[in-house]
Amino acid sequence: MSDPNILASQFEGNRAHLRAVAYRMLGSLSEAEDAVQEAWLKLSRADTRDVENLRGWLTTVVARVCLDMLRARKSRPDQPQDVSGSTQDAPAPVADAESEALMADSVGLALLVVLQTLAPPERIAFVLHDMFDLSFDEIGPIVGRSPTAARQLASRARRRVQGSKETPNADLNEHREVIDAFLAAARSGNFDGLVALLDRNVVFRADSTATRLGGPGEIRGAEAVARSFSGRAQSARSVLVDGAVGVVVAPRGRLLLVLNVAIANGKITTIEAIADPERLARTELATLND
Repeated sequence: MSDPNILASQFEGNRAHLRAVAYRMLGSLSEAEDAVQEAWLKLSRADTRDVENLRGWLTTVVARVCLDMLRARKSRPDQPQDVSGSTQDAPAPVADAESEALMADSVGLALLVVLQTLAPPERIAFVLHDMFDLSFDEIGPIVGRSPTAARQLASRARRRVQGSKETPNADLNEHREVIDAFLAAARSGNFDGLVALLDRNVVFRADSTATRLGGPGEIRGAEAVARSFSGRAQSARSVLVDGAVGVVVAPRGRLLLVLNVAIANGKITTIEAIADPERLARTELATLND
């Protein structure tokens, strides 16, 4: 076995990379840290004299650990945070919450949310190939598939992430401009800007799960809706929701609720907030191309 001090130094040199890999697979900074720590334990017990590429070896180990964690998560459907980021979770310490928020922003909140909708092998194959350039010859053994099957997993995941191309780009672009302007005005507290983007008779509705999170069930009128959104939407991003431009609200990258948004003549006419886990599970989410 290699000198323990040298091995520890080499591991520390790869820690940031391993954390980045694990976070994209798991969507949780604390779980990513756990996966990295597990990789260290495996490394400290392994005979690495014949390992030529330690970073590649560690990446493979972390990926396998993450796959096991994702599968275990899927086997516990009663855990609300895995489906919708339920507020039943204990709040994270401020420092951890800030670190996770920064990590989520660096990856992209919308992408993190969409990755959560993938099956574990799809997520592993997509992250390793599309984000970290591993070959399918390397990915296949990790997910227990042939290289060809691993390629198919990544391709299927990519289609889920990117969404359908059936919606006309002109409509997507126009609606995204309106929604992104609305979210920007909300974050900055620009009340007049919000009102300008809302139809005078706009209606906001929320399902029963969303109202239990503390919001109203219904709001009518541009000024009332603008008032309810002003200074908020810090964790909201535009995405494709069932093929149309909508919004996900995802504190620290964990899906809390989805907003279906209807637009007519450049104005928002209705906003529907969905937080019910069963409805969220049936909702098809995809990222918007920048």
